[in-house]
Amino acid sequence: MKTVYFDNAATTPIDERVLDTMLPYMREDFGNANSAHHLGQKAKVAVEDAREYVASVIGAEPSEVIFTSGGTESDNAAIKGVLAVAGDKNEIITSELEHHAVLHPVEMAKMKGFKNLFAEPIQCGTITADAVKNKLSDKTALVSIMHVNNEIGCINHIKEIAELCKDKNIPFHTDAVQSLGKIPVNVKDLGIDLMSGSGHKINGPKGVGIMYVRNGARWLPWMTGGSQERRRRGGTLNVPGIVGFAKALELMTSEMEENTKHYKHLRSLLLSKMDKELEVDYKINGNPETGVAHILNLSFSNTDGHFIDGEMLLLNLDIDGICVSNGSACTSGAVEPSHVLAGIGLEDNLAKSSIRVSFGKKNTEEDVLYFVEKLNSVLTRMFATA
Repeated sequence: MKTVYFDNAATTPIDERVLDTMLPYMREDFGNANSAHHLGQKAKVAVEDAREYVASVIGAEPSEVIFTSGGTESDNAAIKGVLAVAGDKNEIITSELEHHAVLHPVEMAKMKGFKNLFAEPIQCGTITADAVKNKLSDKTALVSIMHVNNEIGCINHIKEIAELCKDKNIPFHTDAVQSLGKIPVNVKDLGIDLMSGSGHKINGPKGVGIMYVRNGARWLPWMTGGSQERRRRGGTLNVPGIVGFAKALELMTSEMEENTKHYKHLRSLLLSKMDKELEVDYKINGNPETGVAHILNLSFSNTDGHFIDGEMLLLNLDIDGICVSNGSACTSGAVEPSHVLAGIGLEDNLAKSSIRVSFGKKNTEEDVLYFVEKLNSVLTRMFATA
């Protein structure tokens, strides 16, 4: 059966060049980077080289880059580490459109007396500086707003939000899991204090990520129990993963312009083919003009005002070998509509009839044509019984 993978916002296939870079550290150079012998020191050099490269790409100092197990750990560590030293400040500003790796730690913070305030998105789903400004107070302990939304692809006004926070000496964290390697990310230019990134979103390995913590930012380590990462993140370093992360970031950065052009072409082809061939109506959720090129969120309805079950649409497409999502991979299987689509005001029936298509650098025009053919067939069949 032909397989078309359009779920690259959930995870990406590892680049062969990344795997080749990692393999020596799984075989002959397998040492623990904290060991004093020559194998350990060779691993340590590889980790520090990777750290220096990552820092150079994101505009940071090497000492500001901490390796983690991925975006979720980085989000938790950033949020909980800032709140641990918040003193009498007890308000957290975020958005209801955030990934649950941010929303859940923020919700749990209420058990320690923190209050959650949500910046309202504009209609397309973007969080603006004005939306954050309306919530700021002298009690604000932390602002956490993602760079790119993982479900609808909108790009938030991070630099302007960071400037607001800096003026009031408020720590600002951004989840950059969907932006790192896809659009330029420079922590100094953006003015952020803390940032999260993930390897498996950039054709790198799973189980590795980064956390940027600006030198001088008030923050306490969350995962303790070892001297690794200058005592800021305990645990044996994932040397192959770290080396792979750096290589993946190198490739995604050097090929960014080419990849973006490719995503835009596939997106344009997909929309034009749907316009010509679909027998039902579709709606793009988010801002198609200003969002990232690789994420496209679509809702379907017909002229009679009927809707379908997005989960069933996903499963029917899967039977034809097509892999898409109906939201974040971390929430797939939930019966309620996407919290992101609900957060931008989409009615429940339309939100439930939505899927997310996310392109990768290995996708082809043939993939798009096959997808539209099967999508039209499945939608026609499903709406006939709606």
